[in-house]
Amino acid sequence: MAQYHLTIEQANQQYIQFKVIFENVAPDSIIHLPKWRPGRYELGNFAKNVRGFKVFDLNGKVVSFHKTDLSSWKIEVEETTTIRVEYSYYAAELNAGSTYLSKEMLYSNPVNCFVYQDGKKEEACEVSLNIPSNWNIASSMEREGNVLKAANFDELADSPFICSASLQYNQYESHGTIFHLWFQGDCAVEWPRLIKDFKAFTDKQIEKFIEFPVSHYHFLFHILPYKAYHGVEHQKSTVISLGPTYDVFGALYTELLGVSSHELYHTWNVKAIRPIEMYPYDYQTENLSKLGYLCEGVTTYMGDLMLYKSGVFDLNQYLHEFTGQLQKHFDNFGRFHYSVADSSYDTWLDGYAPGAPGRKVSIYTEGCLLAFVCDVKIREHSGNKHGLDELMKRLYFNFALANKGVSEADYIALLKELAGPEIEELITDYFYGTRPFEAILTEALETIGLELTHKPNHRYSVGRIGFKSLAAGAHFHVAAIYPGSPADLAGLMINDEIIAVNEFKLNGDLDNWLSYLDDQNKRLTVIRQGKILELALPEVQRSFYLEYGVEVIENPNSFQKKAFEYWSK
Repeated sequence: MAQYHLTIEQANQQYIQFKVIFENVAPDSIIHLPKWRPGRYELGNFAKNVRGFKVFDLNGKVVSFHKTDLSSWKIEVEETTTIRVEYSYYAAELNAGSTYLSKEMLYSNPVNCFVYQDGKKEEACEVSLNIPSNWNIASSMEREGNVLKAANFDELADSPFICSASLQYNQYESHGTIFHLWFQGDCAVEWPRLIKDFKAFTDKQIEKFIEFPVSHYHFLFHILPYKAYHGVEHQKSTVISLGPTYDVFGALYTELLGVSSHELYHTWNVKAIRPIEMYPYDYQTENLSKLGYLCEGVTTYMGDLMLYKSGVFDLNQYLHEFTGQLQKHFDNFGRFHYSVADSSYDTWLDGYAPGAPGRKVSIYTEGCLLAFVCDVKIREHSGNKHGLDELMKRLYFNFALANKGVSEADYIALLKELAGPEIEELITDYFYGTRPFEAILTEALETIGLELTHKPNHRYSVGRIGFKSLAAGAHFHVAAIYPGSPADLAGLMINDEIIAVNEFKLNGDLDNWLSYLDDQNKRLTVIRQGKILELALPEVQRSFYLEYGVEVIENPNSFQKKAFEYWSK
């Protein structure tokens, strides 16, 4: 058994002290710290937060070691023995996937900060927490007092926990499973509303899969006083950070529902139905996969759709979320250069940052839209007998419960079986190619009695000049440029700071000046790398960055009515 002892010597310094007992350590054994965390397909380099790594035998004698790579230590013992590893971990980042320490709270994602012995991941793990007596513990792990237990390191790494005196708790039941709700933060939780909505979408998700993969489940919420939105899936829990606090049960309530439904769906899709490249997880290297369109794309689509199917969202609310995905798709010119499959592979290259402009696409957005199209195609081919939820159920029973990973070929074979062999062209052209989505989206929407709409962008700088900007005091920083637009032709560059239009100094009123002045002879004054430049905007008679939407067809035919009815169930 691996035994972990965590203490907090001075919380304001934000270092957590670890003492770890490893048994049966053979000569030249290696101790690892994970290099990434499941749910975030990029290297995390967590070892940068480790300080004072030391090794001792049971008598307190120093044991020599040396690093074999940035996150691994080879232990130099002469015979198999028990050792004690000590180190401190700097925990100063608070999000759904991090580890954080303050005088009010200890929060840990063990995959960030718990070391393990190479070749011994299957050994049981025990975590002893030296925390204040008035702190409660929120975790999916088995608990005895301040001791948490995991069957093996994979379970430990996948089981975040929060220790705090201010945790708020409630629960609900769905299909025989208890779902635990933990809120950390100064938040007035509207329990009746929350439990009603959470139970509704949980019931619907379990109904579609027939069963829930685990015996209990925990929602761990960090409610923060500043803007935040992040969720991370785990097999028996999820961590969600959201803020600002005052909006969580107001303007952000839709976001709370959306991210919670999304992360719950991951309990099946990604935590149980897992790409073969991640079966099992290898924490020491990139687990490269092109199945982002399944892992995140299908989950994004189904997470919101389950809110609609369960009655938590009405149609307008659902279409608002779907329109957001459409807008992201059409505003990203990476769709002409890189497929969603290749973009999935490359999350490991540049993470989740926007990266080079127009280079890649989002596995969430593109995968979501393709999941919708496949859902409709399956319904068409099966006469509304099946939808994408049938495909996901088969993946769960045929692969997850059989302890097998899913390959690209497995997923594509099931798509062909349920949607017909003609789906292969869509897979080739859109999953693995860069063919424009307009035609397949329009066709799929019309099949269920909806239509794709667009109109000119309401902002002059965006719709007529072709650039997006972010306000920075009185000025504006250029964030995106539409290829071939007046902004592009004028030589505007990303990160340019716009300070004036036709020599009129800006005071947060960029669009006012651009729309007020004559269409011809507009000039932007910008600061670029310390130099002041003036750029002349050519006149182009077209619109850029169109605003997309989805509307219900006014007089749908009987086929569309029936298709919509089955799609909505």
